[in-house]
Amino acid sequence: MADKPHQNLAVIGHVDHGKSTLVGRLLYETGSVPEHVIEQHRDEAESQGKGGFEFAYVMDNLAEERERGVTIDIAHQEFDTDSYYFTIVDTPGHRDFVKNMITGASQADNAVLVVAADDGVQPQTQEHVFLARTLGIDELIVAVNKMDLVDYDEDRYREAVEEVEQLLNQVRFQTDDASFIPTSAFEGDNVAEGSDNTPWYDGPTVLESLNDLPEPQPPTDAPLRLPIQDVYTISGIGTVPVGRIETGTMSPGDDVSFQPSDAGGEVRTIEMHHEEVDNAGPGDNVGFNVRGVGKDDIRRGDVCGPADDPPKVAETFQAQIVVMQHPSVITAGYTPVFHAHTAQVACTIESIDQKIDPASGEVDEEDPDFIQSGDAAVVTVRPQKPLSIEPSSEIPELGSFAVRDMGQTIAAGKVLDVTQS
Repeated sequence: MADKPHQNLAVIGHVDHGKSTLVGRLLYETGSVPEHVIEQHRDEAESQGKGGFEFAYVMDNLAEERERGVTIDIAHQEFDTDSYYFTIVDTPGHRDFVKNMITGASQADNAVLVVAADDGVQPQTQEHVFLARTLGIDELIVAVNKMDLVDYDEDRYREAVEEVEQLLNQVRFQTDDASFIPTSAFEGDNVAEGSDNTPWYDGPTVLESLNDLPEPQPPTDAPLRLPIQDVYTISGIGTVPVGRIETGTMSPGDDVSFQPSDAGGEVRTIEMHHEEVDNAGPGDNVGFNVRGVGKDDIRRGDVCGPADDPPKVAETFQAQIVVMQHPSVITAGYTPVFHAHTAQVACTIESIDQKIDPASGEVDEEDPDFIQSGDAAVVTVRPQKPLSIEPSSEIPELGSFAVRDMGQTIAAGKVLDVTQS
């Protein structure tokens, strides 16, 4: 399995349009969730009068386990096709889905947009599509789901496709880079197998479309960047930072630097899946030990990189943001919490430099007084404590962030430029 290239897949779209059921169905059809687990959930679902929800249950239970921090292992969300093995970036339905899609353990390479045939494009559909576009996802597989609820009616499918195409055009998505598939995740139509219920559709299934995606190029030539998720003390080894390599590679003997904590030393050992390895690269979840670095020297949110090309620490940075939801207006001086990779730092928006037309990307207004929901803008940001972040053009994996306030994701963005102290 490891010989196949890896893809991170986001499953996006409105909360009630069947994302969890589609993900559960994909995992089930590819043999990634054992039959007995599905059976157990089927019994549970039926006992609660929710027969048929077993796939969604699988996903919800995994989400809860992860909420409780039961396991670091994300194998439950992996499945493979003939060409790739996929990791689903953050379980849909997760409370902080938008935040995690942006900063998550990873950036999505591609996305499946789920739109219910009976409900069409909803505000959340628009938000997620705009987000996918801002974060540089180029190809969309659009599952027009819940076809069973509209009696597999081709006209209703065409209407939904047209609605989505209009939305994609609005945000300058190439509609020829989107493939549309009529599905019922609940019944299984056109997910892993073609369906007799849609004789008018002769295109690929969801799995076939995933299998045919272009191969992402792994960022091995970029310098090592490894955001730290946790720091453990393990008897017999000592301090073990844990995280996922976003770019570059790591081997024992490498001299590394942790920023912004400014600690560093030589990598002694690297562990993956409880085995020592002599090399690790992008996408690998690793625990490692660095000579001379103790538990109090580093923390979650630090980024590990080569000593001779250390992660940048921003005094200020300029970013392009998209405001998704905010009860009033955002003005200079506003200080919400920025979530970038594994770091969470309060940052002040020092100035709003430009307002951008989200559809065309052209500058609408220089130095506007405020921005509000639906606006895109270029802003200058000052972190309130040291934050390691990179320009998205150089290291996209460390160049995007979510802005949170009042318990919700209010904006998302990517870093244009970093001014170091």
